[in-house]
Formats: sequence, structure tokens, C-alpha cells
Amino acid sequence: METIVADKAPPAIGPYCAGKRVGDQIWCSGQTAWDPVAGRLVSEDIGEQTKKTIENLKAVLEAAGSSLDKVFKCTVYMTDLSEFAAMNAAYAEMFGSNRPARACVGVATLLKGARVEIDCVAEA
Repeated sequence: METIVADKAPPAIGPYCAGKRVGDQIWCSGQTAWDPVAGRLVSEDIGEQTKKTIENLKAVLEAAGSSLDKVFKCTVYMTDLSEFAAMNAAYAEMFGSNRPARACVGVATLLKGARVEIDCVAEA
């Protein structure tokens, strides 16, 4: 098992890492729309937050030698499921023709006021 360090993704804010390589799979911890350079969320807009969240996942995957094209499972956590259509449109745009298996769960709150968090599993 190998720990993935992703310099272009937000740093972990607890006792966890951005991802792990386990055999031929990459397991990415949940990411939000945190911009590590600006030190804040990119926007209040769910579409923009979804895109930045997936960009952060992409940074972790690329640090592991993988890509969004190799993602086969995602879990999406949202604080307001009434925004599902806007999240889904941004998600579809970011993943292109890849359609990973997915679950979407409504939650009461996410860290630092994020509206969406996504984790994923990909081929290495």
C-alpha cells in the first residue's frame, strides 16, 4: 500500500491522506471545492463547487499516475439535494464520456461550509 501525496490538491486537515494506492486501484479521500492557493472555497455556486471538487480529485489521481478516465466509482455528498440537477450537469461535464458507478447522499453539513464533497476509486 502506498500513500498518495498531491501537491496540487488541498492538504489533509486531519489524520488522513489524499489517497492510497492499493494494488491496481487508487482510493481518493473526499475532496471539496477548497482552493489551496486562495485558502477558501471557490464559490457558493454548486456547479462551480462541483467542478473544483473534481479538479481536486483529478490532482490526486494524477499524482498517483491515474486520471478521471480511470475512475469507476464515486460517492457524492451534498448538503442540499434540491441542487442535484446543477451538480449533475457539472459532474457530467467534468467526467465527459466516462460514467463511473455513483451514489449520491444528502448530508446535514460538510467541512468549511462546502456544499458538495466527492470521493472516488480508480484504476492505477
